[in-house]
Amino acid sequence: MQEIYKKQIADYQEKIKNTLHSFTKEKEFYKKEVMQAMEYSLLSSGKRIRPILAIEFCKMCGGDYRNYYYIVCCIELIHCFSLIHDDLPCMDDDDYRRGMPSCHKKFGEAEALLAGDALNTLPFEIITNACKTGKITAETAVKLIGEISNAAGINGMIGGQAFDMYSVKMKHFNAQNLNLLQELKTCRLLEASCVIGCILADADDKTTEYAREFGKRLGYAFQIVDDILDVEGSFDTLGKPIGSDEEKGKITYVTMIGIDQAKEAARHQTLEALNLLEKFDNNELLSDLTMDLLNRKK
Repeated sequence: MQEIYKKQIADYQEKIKNTLHSFTKEKEFYKKEVMQAMEYSLLSSGKRIRPILAIEFCKMCGGDYRNYYYIVCCIELIHCFSLIHDDLPCMDDDDYRRGMPSCHKKFGEAEALLAGDALNTLPFEIITNACKTGKITAETAVKLIGEISNAAGINGMIGGQAFDMYSVKMKHFNAQNLNLLQELKTCRLLEASCVIGCILADADDKTTEYAREFGKRLGYAFQIVDDILDVEGSFDTLGKPIGSDEEKGKITYVTMIGIDQAKEAARHQTLEALNLLEKFDNNELLSDLTMDLLNRKK
C-alpha cells in the first residue's frame, strides 16, 4: 500500500479507536465488569475495515464523514459482538482472538455473553440519540437502523452463523450452499458498511447499489483469503489457532475447490470489486486497500 494511504488509514483507525473508547468510558458500579469486557474486545487490535469502508463511501459520495464517526463505528460494534459470541464454547469454542485470550477466557462466559448483547444493541441507541438531538434526520435514522439490523440479524450475519452450524450436518453441501453461507455470514456486514456511508452522504439508489455490490465482492474475497490463511497462516501472525475449520469439519473454499483455485477465486472477486469502484470518483485509497486485503497475511 502507498505510504500516503497508510497514513490516512492509520489516522482513521486512531479516530475510530478513540470513538469506540468513548462508548465505554462511563462504568457505573453495577455494569463495570460487563463494560470492561466490552472495552477489552473493542479496543483490541483490529483492522477497522468496516467503519473505514463507511467513511470512504461517505467521502466518495460527497458527504462530510468527520461528523459521523460515532455512526460509522456502529458497524464495528456489531462486528465485535459477533466475534465475542463466535468464540464462546457453545459456538466455535476459540480461546484466542487477535493474539489475546478470547473475551470469555478473560472475563467468563456470562460476562462475555452480556458484553456481546450490549454491543449488539448499542448501535441503535446511538443512532436514535443522533436523531433526537437533530444530528441526523428521522429518515436517515430509519435507513441506518434498517440497514444494520437486516445485515446483522437472522436474514444476515446471524442467519449465516446458524447456517454455518447446520452445514456440518448436511450430507450434500455444494458450492451454492457455501456461497450463500458466506454471503450471509461475511458479506452482509461489509455490504452494510458501504451502504451506511452512502446513506450518510444521501447518495442516490443506483450509487448505493454499486456500493452494496462492491461490499459483496469484497466480502467473498475476504472470506476466501480467510479460508486460505486458516491453512497457510500461523498462530504468531493470525493471533489465533490455524486449522480450526478442518478440525471442526467445516467446508470452506479451500476444502471445496482446493487452495490454488481458492486463490484464483479471491483474485477474481477482488477484480470485480475494483471494477465497481471505478464508478466512484476519488477511489484511490479504497482501491489500494482492496488489493491490500487480497494480499494480507492476517
